Amino acid sequence: MRTVAILGSTGSIGTQALEVIRGHPEQFQVVGLAAGAGNLGLLEQQAREFRVPVVATSAQVTDLDLAWDQELITGPAAASVVAELGADVVLNGITGSVGLRPTLAALEAGSTLALANKESLVAGGPLVRAAMTRPDQIVPVDSEHSAIAQALRAGRHSEVRRLILTASGGPFRGRRRGELTHITAAEALRHPTWDMGPVVTINSATLMNKGLELIEAAVLFEVPEITVVVHPQSVVHSLVEFRDGAVIAQASPPDMRLPIALGLSWPDRLDDVAAPCDWSVPVSWDFEPLDQQTFPAVELARAALLASATHPAVFNAANEVAVAAFLEGDIGFLQIVDTVAEVLERHVGVSASQLTLEAVERAESWARAEARGLLLSGA
Repeated sequence: MRTVAILGSTGSIGTQALEVIRGHPEQFQVVGLAAGAGNLGLLEQQAREFRVPVVATSAQVTDLDLAWDQELITGPAAASVVAELGADVVLNGITGSVGLRPTLAALEAGSTLALANKESLVAGGPLVRAAMTRPDQIVPVDSEHSAIAQALRAGRHSEVRRLILTASGGPFRGRRRGELTHITAAEALRHPTWDMGPVVTINSATLMNKGLELIEAAVLFEVPEITVVVHPQSVVHSLVEFRDGAVIAQASPPDMRLPIALGLSWPDRLDDVAAPCDWSVPVSWDFEPLDQQTFPAVELARAALLASATHPAVFNAANEVAVAAFLEGDIGFLQIVDTVAEVLERHVGVSASQLTLEAVERAESWARAEARGLLLSGA
């Protein structure tokens, strides 16, 4: 039986992780839960159902309905405290760069880190790699990176030529840049394949999410050549191309329970986590090149990765501000990526050898302020 701590337990990743654990009670024991202030009632239910000894929330509360022997941790560092418990597996399902400190805490505690918080790797990639206490300590939970990790089992690292990330293309696949000028938030939130939160859904519409995933893949797998292709069915989650020309793909119907389960059980697989592809009916899968003129976010991310150790953190932080402004109706759809590009252009980065957690946080604060200033000025 593996002990598990779940950070972001009331979010989409956390609730699905508990669903997986509920279906395999003999294999997992939940020893810690951490969640934000948004759904404390659900946190209470989870803590009671799974008899979790340590419960944490960023909210300053004292009256959660817990059993007498359950410990309650509150405040901004609560998730990091749970990450430091030393559980066999820490699942980080927190959204945003606030997940970086808990990621570092889990690694330093020696836990296997099932990582769904891509911002940890985007904002602090070199710090995360330096905090690892053993190879393969991080198991990716993003469906694309989980697919790559599975496909990499087919050969040695030295045999890999490139990684191929698949993108659904979002709701505006096939449109030209001029057609996106007057897109509304309601239109951008209609994702054709996945049911996700608003920020991730907007990132999918701009393809910023694929830019973030490109940076994440570069940090995780240390393969310099990464290609993005559009695959609207979202069944092939990513591929690995080997030096002999073989391409290995991982395919399954869109269901996040599969990569979550692998994050919890790696390198083993659990029984009956999700439905496989149905081969009894005709099916076709499409692949097409990414339209980089209409969706420049991926190449912008590639440039940020090469520019300095803090440019990726700036890329992510500026995007968070721009997405929030778009969802509020303050800016147009195309201004999201344009704002990020302008902030990146103004940033003076630091090298990987100079990178500290404080430097990352300073770069993020600067990027948010710079993005807000640009948006207020109408630049």
